[in-house]
Amino acid sequence: MTMFKSMHHTARKRMVIKLGGSTLEGLNDDFFDNFKKLQESGVELIITHGGGPAINRELAARDIESHTLNGIRVTSEAAMDVVQSTLIGNVNPALVHELTTAGIAAVGLNGFDGQLLIADFLDKDIYGFVGEIQSVNTSLLEALIAAGIVPVIACVGANLEGQALNINGDTVASEVALAVGAESLLLVTDVSGIRIQGDYQTEVTPSLITQWIEEGHIYGGMIPKVQGALDCLNAGIPSVQIVGDTLVGTTILP
Repeated sequence: MTMFKSMHHTARKRMVIKLGGSTLEGLNDDFFDNFKKLQESGVELIITHGGGPAINRELAARDIESHTLNGIRVTSEAAMDVVQSTLIGNVNPALVHELTTAGIAAVGLNGFDGQLLIADFLDKDIYGFVGEIQSVNTSLLEALIAAGIVPVIACVGANLEGQALNINGDTVASEVALAVGAESLLLVTDVSGIRIQGDYQTEVTPSLITQWIEEGHIYGGMIPKVQGALDCLNAGIPSVQIVGDTLVGTTILP
């Protein structure tokens, strides 16, 4: 089994698509048809997903407090149990079912499966049970892709002691895209890209993004999205886009 981060590129078209939790609850047949068309055109797909709204509902039902800091959910031990059970037990299989119904062969995965996402604590004192990825088991993903199966990855990692860790969904998408040498990364959200003072941007540059973060125009959950996108561009992934459910939005230029 190979455990490593790789920045190599292949001749194949390979795309990582990250579905935000709020997006997941409003997907329609046209959305999955777009996936099917991409696959039929020869694009190798890997899907990663969050599940914020579903997690929030379950936390509220159990009266467990949770808040975000710098776009990251601060995760107590009790909240981690909810994140793990909700993403792996509910959100992931529901998405796999929808893909399968649309005629797309898919299999659900999380960080525990074949040590797919080995992680360590990001900063336990500040964020609690939040992880940062140390390695991605690319051999597992390559085997599934070679068999024509779309990996569908829930954003739960695990450390070497078997502790589940909550990992920001955009970070998972970025790290997986880097590890498999993806040609393109799509971050699908409930908004059609980056919006500055009410206007959606078709194309942006890293310098503009830095400026807008400093000025407070980019904030909250959009910050890890753009930071992950910039990391991928810096590592050589040719195309990174933040898009809505039509798969159209903001392209971040190198």
